[in-house]
Amino acid sequence: MAILEVKDLSVSFKQYSSSLKQKNYDVISDLSVTVEEGEIVAVVGASGSGKSLLAHAILGILPNNAYVNGLIKYKGEELTLSRQEALRGNEISLVPQSVNYLDPLMRVGAQVRTSVKNGDKVKVQREVFERYNLKEQVDKMYPFQLSGGMARRTLLSTAMISGAKVIIADEPTPGLDSASVAEALKHFRQLADNGCAVMLITHDIEAALQIADRIAVFYAGTTVEIAPVHNFSGNGENLRHPYTKALWRALPQNDFIPIKGSQPHPDHLPSGCLFAPRCEMATEECSMSRPEMKKVRDGVVRCIHAS
Repeated sequence: MAILEVKDLSVSFKQYSSSLKQKNYDVISDLSVTVEEGEIVAVVGASGSGKSLLAHAILGILPNNAYVNGLIKYKGEELTLSRQEALRGNEISLVPQSVNYLDPLMRVGAQVRTSVKNGDKVKVQREVFERYNLKEQVDKMYPFQLSGGMARRTLLSTAMISGAKVIIADEPTPGLDSASVAEALKHFRQLADNGCAVMLITHDIEAALQIADRIAVFYAGTTVEIAPVHNFSGNGENLRHPYTKALWRALPQNDFIPIKGSQPHPDHLPSGCLFAPRCEMATEECSMSRPEMKKVRDGVVRCIHAS
């Protein structure tokens, strides 16, 4: 059973143009993904595909001009705003992309200790700092005294000792040295193996393949494919969606073939399949309506041509 379930999620933002006309921008639409206990689901896709917005929607930390529709469940029950607030930082923990989430007026050691639920808080904090190569004197520092890598490792430390049942890691490794990246990935895998559910949001497909069980591929604010990690191999012949295959073949270690065109802006989404204008398999039928997600082999895909 999925501990975290997102179904048909849509997120739009109300904005005003220079002529003060109001317009809604649909940045996420019909997005669905699940994460089970003991599982790591990696969410990949280009910038602007909705990855970070998904994390913020789950935690209930979107800005006031956001409108959310769809269903988000935790342990089978809907995540209402009040329930999101109660679970945030407790049973559902975020490793944020921005280091600005650190409180600038509080020493970082004290900040990390607020996440410790059981045991000697100082001991737990110092052990996790040691694990991420943060020296003992770092716990007395303020965020402005940290390098970018140190700040990111501090954020990782906070989530790793939170005891949360669900960890959402939003681009947790940029700016880290290779040893810290390896340690973080190893720790995420250990958390999952101990029953935690991990959603790893990343641009780094290679890092995701090292630890993930399934890969969810986002494009222009929606899910286009969710596939088991072993499908990402060879020439991508076991993948289902043309975008996923193109993304796989665009990697330097594969064919290094760029994908023509660019992801559409939320203000200019095509009718029908969102990837159709860039897809070599597109037919007239692809532009008539947006495909539904369907099961194909041991994964799911949003493409009428997938088989």
